[in-house]
Amino acid sequence: MTKVRETVLEIDLKALSHNFNFIKSKLSAHTKTLGVIKAFAYGSDAIEVAKALVLENVDYFAVAYTQEGVALRDAGICTPILVLHPQMADLETIIDRGLEPSLYNFRIFRAFLNVVKAKDQKNYPIHIKFNTGLNRLGFNSLETGDFCNEFKNQSVLDLRSVFSHLAASEDRNENEFTKGQIVKFVEITKHLNNELGISPMRHILNSSGIFNYPEAQFDMVRTGIALYGFGNDPLYTQKLKPVFKLKTVISQIHEIKPGESVGYNRKFKAMKPMRTATLPIGHADGIHRAFGDRKGFVWIDGQKAEIVGNVCMDMIMVDVSTIKCEEGDEVVIFENQHQVNLLAEQIDSISYEILTAISQRIKRILK
Repeated sequence: MTKVRETVLEIDLKALSHNFNFIKSKLSAHTKTLGVIKAFAYGSDAIEVAKALVLENVDYFAVAYTQEGVALRDAGICTPILVLHPQMADLETIIDRGLEPSLYNFRIFRAFLNVVKAKDQKNYPIHIKFNTGLNRLGFNSLETGDFCNEFKNQSVLDLRSVFSHLAASEDRNENEFTKGQIVKFVEITKHLNNELGISPMRHILNSSGIFNYPEAQFDMVRTGIALYGFGNDPLYTQKLKPVFKLKTVISQIHEIKPGESVGYNRKFKAMKPMRTATLPIGHADGIHRAFGDRKGFVWIDGQKAEIVGNVCMDMIMVDVSTIKCEEGDEVVIFENQHQVNLLAEQIDSISYEILTAISQRIKRILK
């Protein structure tokens, strides 16, 4: 049954294409799409994902930090790239590499304006973020007038878009709060348009927002986790395809006697004769240490094998006492959304963390 010979992350670009087009099917004809490919495209391969989405005519990309955008530019990606959280140290690089910053307070707005002037730029594209309730980044709504005054006193920046971020778009119990955010965003953008006499693009919806609040598409939507197969709701997740499959192999099988221990600190001690399999993947690869002591599991020949003992940096040991397997056999860490969510639930986490924790030292295979 041997299939893979080492630890690999399989990336299904056809599934990615399916998910992108499913998301587009939920949009109005005029609504633009922004693909979020920060954190190595949610733990995969940002460059290959970007190339695949360019073929699908995505309108924009978003990354968290400047160097993520630089990597895309170095790979030949010409699509506009929004940097969601630019740092002061990178403002010149943003301009040098043709990236577009999200400016979220007066400090970074003024700093970027000075850099643009120093570099003798004209009509440089920027995006302004307003805080409507997430309380993470963004101008306060009460600062809208002051922002308009400062923006009108310069002539080198092009306000490409105004946006905000929903705090709980996946939680129907927070429906009233989310709608309140959308209303506040509409008020802010109306004020801006009236004061500045321009109509920049507006966007507030993330993946869950696309599915749950289609009335708030505005001019563009931002899709992240849904691209990779997760709709934050079983109804939508089942219509998306899994993009990632994390697999490894059995390096060695041990016969463990009663009273013998497995792993560091003798965390696990056998109460009866058993067999364990050692796998070449550990917490340095994204298998959280919290998965030790039978909280985490893998799949061997379609059967669940629990992790025993502590998770090591480069290895885990699993209980295969009741599973017919041999050294060299393939092991599935996860190959669908359900398995990812099960693992996340075991350590009170979320799918985002399971995916983005996958180490870059794991070999990527495009399917």
